[in-house]
Amino acid sequence: MDFNEKQIQILKVAEKLFAEIGFDGTSVRHIAKEADVNVAMISYYFGSKEKLLEALLLYRVADFKMELETVMVQNLPHVEKLDALVSLMVNRIHRNRRTHKIINYEYTNTCRQIDFDAYVEQKKDSLGIIEAFVKDGQNKGVFKTDVHTKLLGATVIGTYFQVYNNKPFYKKLLGLDSDEAFENYMLTSLTQHIQQTIKSLLLNEK
Repeated sequence: MDFNEKQIQILKVAEKLFAEIGFDGTSVRHIAKEADVNVAMISYYFGSKEKLLEALLLYRVADFKMELETVMVQNLPHVEKLDALVSLMVNRIHRNRRTHKIINYEYTNTCRQIDFDAYVEQKKDSLGIIEAFVKDGQNKGVFKTDVHTKLLGATVIGTYFQVYNNKPFYKKLLGLDSDEAFENYMLTSLTQHIQQTIKSLLLNEK
């Protein structure tokens, strides 16, 4: 998806508001005020609040696909590329926590008139890139063949949010005395733990 600078500004403001006060609690007028644009501009670019959310999801998933392809073209051994892939995923989840929060609620809301089909297809394309990488590793004997490849992403995301959504508990459990220390832990030690987990699932024993 190609968005101009002003559209991206609107999308990021909408993302913040949708995550903080909910889709229903956020008005187009509120988004316009926070983004310092007029309501007519949002209507011109996106048409409606529902279409704005659809555009936000496509913007985020298309951006992920580009970053994913950048990792996949690197000339690295499979194990190093796997670590780079997991690191990318954790970093993106951490940066885009708001989007995940929105998706988790809105995608399961059967009363909502939002078209998720394009988002799902883009997401499947990205997962297809990961599956192709794993398949190549399996063909070369690096990765196990009895692995549910489609659930690897869920393993990464689930582990991340289990810790992040229970932040007060894990700060005490891990002896992290500040939010800054917790944020650093998520992008270092937790990332390494998830890398180890995914490798234990995938790598053939030697």
